[in-house]
Amino acid sequence: MPALIHVLTNRELTLLDPSSWDDKNDSFFLSTYKEKKKLKSVLALCFTRESETYHHWRVFSSGASGVCVHFNASELESTFSKVKDVKFKEVSYLKVDDLRNSRPKTAELPFIKRIPYKHENESRALWESKSEEVMFLNVPIDLSAIVRITLSPWLHPSLRKNVVASLKRIDGCKSIPMWRSTLTENSDWKKYGASAT
Repeated sequence: MPALIHVLTNRELTLLDPSSWDDKNDSFFLSTYKEKKKLKSVLALCFTRESETYHHWRVFSSGASGVCVHFNASELESTFSKVKDVKFKEVSYLKVDDLRNSRPKTAELPFIKRIPYKHENESRALWESKSEEVMFLNVPIDLSAIVRITLSPWLHPSLRKNVVASLKRIDGCKSIPMWRSTLTENSDWKKYGASAT
């Protein structure tokens, strides 16, 4: 929720240093890329092209304050194409044997992950600099690039109305569709199960 409020209020996305990522294989490839290219900064922001999954909520946005921001893919790509030194590409998923048999090129390192992460179907924005040493980069975004906002399935239903009302009070956000995920408890799903014959 704090990151969402930042995005909506400041109309910007933030690329961060990947050194703190859970996937140490991934952060190692990015630090190796930085070292081999003699860069002072490498910052990234990751997106998925997949539909909502339990994995996404539990791993990336666990708890009642989690959110999922759905972007228009072409507008998102256009946003990053306007920023100097930002690359926006899909990630390739490889097996250890793939790397053993054919070593990657340095330029490929930021966009390679191990195959167990394939279900993430990730695209990544990457910014690099040989001269600037920074820990984050804010990229301006038009709110029209946001298709909808989904609130955590663990947000108590009694809080949804007030949370949505607060977010819609942010300038320019009134028309953005917002709702609470029903992934972990869906009334239609349960109704159909109850009517089993």
